[in-house]
Amino acid sequence: MKTTEVTDIKDSNEIEVEKLEDTPKGSKKSPLNSPFLIVGILIVMAAFLTFMSSQFLTVNNILNLLTQSSIFGILAFSAQLAITSKGIDISLGSILAFSGIVAGVMSQRPEAIDKIIEGFPMMPIWATVLIAIIVGGLIGTVNGTLISRFALPAFIATLGSQIVFRGGALMISGGRPVSNINPHINFFGSRIGGWLPVPVLTYILVIIFMHILMNYTSFGKSVYAIGGNIEAANVSGIKVKRNLTLVYSLSGALAGLAAIVFMGRTGGSMQPAAAVGFETTAIAATTIGGTSHGGGISTVWGTVVGALILGVITNGFTLLGINAYIQQIVQGLIIVGAVIIDMRRNK
Repeated sequence: MKTTEVTDIKDSNEIEVEKLEDTPKGSKKSPLNSPFLIVGILIVMAAFLTFMSSQFLTVNNILNLLTQSSIFGILAFSAQLAITSKGIDISLGSILAFSGIVAGVMSQRPEAIDKIIEGFPMMPIWATVLIAIIVGGLIGTVNGTLISRFALPAFIATLGSQIVFRGGALMISGGRPVSNINPHINFFGSRIGGWLPVPVLTYILVIIFMHILMNYTSFGKSVYAIGGNIEAANVSGIKVKRNLTLVYSLSGALAGLAAIVFMGRTGGSMQPAAAVGFETTAIAATTIGGTSHGGGISTVWGTVVGALILGVITNGFTLLGINAYIQQIVQGLIIVGAVIIDMRRNK
């Protein structure tokens, strides 16, 4: 009798262990769980374009590709912060435009014909950079406060900001481009030594900053914890409201920095209608890079690769002479596909 009972128990336990082992092993073997999936996709795309166009793998084209990806890459980190905390920020394009307009207005040359504020002295370049970052950070703080203190859904809070600050940019500039900005702003769109693009150098510095922030600071770990389970994060002693506010403050500050790079690339001018739709590209880049819209999952390198994939698509379509409107269709399909993969991978 005892022998039978022991055998039965053993058999049932073995069955349960087999069931438990089958599921994780199957999920681990899935190609969707491979961290090298998007890297492989990028390599395949680059190989295909190299075969299709002899101009793709030239030094000048690669530098142009990286330069074009720099602004979207910086904004992608803004999106990564928000999405990792289980939120979203769709005001990034408007923040870029508004902070750029404000910094540009305060940095116009005294002799400018289209000067917005008559008699206002031209701000030094360091002040221009600081103003753009601070303005972006303040807008982000407003977003974060609405989300963390007033419990507004992130989509609604940032949608309101998107509309308000786009209108603010148009109002301040009178709907006209702000030009004749401090000529030193052009440095942020130039090349050091004739080959190293400053936008790429700026982007690399942001990548290093984000890597350290997200992997080696208590704030970075808090962002993952909040996105993973906000109730558990609150119970464990994490200051959820403060950290959520900081998430959007930093997101806005990065958008302000992107505005400086944008002005440098446009020859020292800023359009109030600039960066329309940039937030969708930023969200697409970080989504392709593996940032989960369920919160709590993201990597800095994944966002970098995601931004590069979109940059390669844009660059490749241009080299192959494919209609620019098709790029938007492809980008939309990629976003949907990336979210489907994310859902399957984290199910």
